[in-house]
Amino acid sequence: MPSKPLPPLAHIPADITAVADYAAYARERMTPSAWAYIDGAAADGITCTENLAAFQRLRLQQRVLTDMVGATTQYTLLGQRFNYPIFLAPVAYHKLAHAGGEIATMQAASAMGAGMIVSAQASTKLEDIASTAQAPLWFQLYIQPDRDFTLQLVQRAEAAGYGALVLTVDAPVNGVRNQEQRAGFALPPGVEAVNLCGSLVPAHTAHPGTSPVFGSTLLAGAPTWKDVQWLVQHTRLPVLLKGITHPGDALSGLDHGAAGIIVSNHGGRTLDTLPATIDMLPGIARAVNGRAPVLLDGGIRRGSDVFKALALGASAVLVGRPYIYALAAAGAPGVAHVLHILRTELEVTMALAGTPTLADIDHRALFTPGLI
Repeated sequence: MPSKPLPPLAHIPADITAVADYAAYARERMTPSAWAYIDGAAADGITCTENLAAFQRLRLQQRVLTDMVGATTQYTLLGQRFNYPIFLAPVAYHKLAHAGGEIATMQAASAMGAGMIVSAQASTKLEDIASTAQAPLWFQLYIQPDRDFTLQLVQRAEAAGYGALVLTVDAPVNGVRNQEQRAGFALPPGVEAVNLCGSLVPAHTAHPGTSPVFGSTLLAGAPTWKDVQWLVQHTRLPVLLKGITHPGDALSGLDHGAAGIIVSNHGGRTLDTLPATIDMLPGIARAVNGRAPVLLDGGIRRGSDVFKALALGASAVLVGRPYIYALAAAGAPGVAHVLHILRTELEVTMALAGTPTLADIDHRALFTPGLI
């Protein structure tokens, strides 16, 4: 790495042809501390690595001579129309990557017509992000120890025009993030969770690993299933649960009023050695059995990965680290480029697999030895 971060790219180099190509450029343009936060994972990073490896193990089944006239990636989710099934996942503190922060990300999402999920720990006010949006916008939140403050956040999101709430449920405390600890991660001046100002410090922002959790205040006010029901009853927006890794929890979520499920292991940033999300998806999709949309987060690096997730039961996917790398490297144009690459790769995969629409993609699009 250079002795100090390089400035953002003035134009996108010709050698960036896949979303993974942005990582090296991003690392050169971030401080070691910021890089440890964005790129890091829990403990030994086994789950983070497995998220990617599991997609690589899956094989596609090609079909030929399909009539592709009128082919499209458009679909409807929770009553909203989307151009393609790729969301920008909620990631905290975009200003760690680029001075434009979430505004630059939203500009890219708007230009590409992609859904964006804004983190409760955004470094820009949720109203300011919404004021620039020309694409579907959802808001992610944690249930705070102060339930009244949580409700205020919900009301702000509703008033600003957000279309859904994404409740992250898999991080009552942070995972043990050794990479952040080794780098001495701390937020730099001018970067903070501006939407949480005035709240009590939520447990998920604390960093365990240096002292015991039990007997401390870290789990004070941690939410339960009753809080999911409470949230659903106090908003007019659909509530999706992000961080579901077990079919039983997916069903409990629906029973408590959730409108959707997001299969996610937090990008490998909470509990290490969890399975890859793509490996957990089929069982959860079978359990939900069409009662609600199931989305997937974790490990998406190719449009073919999006295709594989749809084949195994996902309605759409969320992409996290790849677009943050692009934001750090090239700002809004980089994020737009990532979305363009993934959508193009998805369309190429659909064309070569003989699936004109998203509804045509199912388990038969994946190769299973001995079944042909």
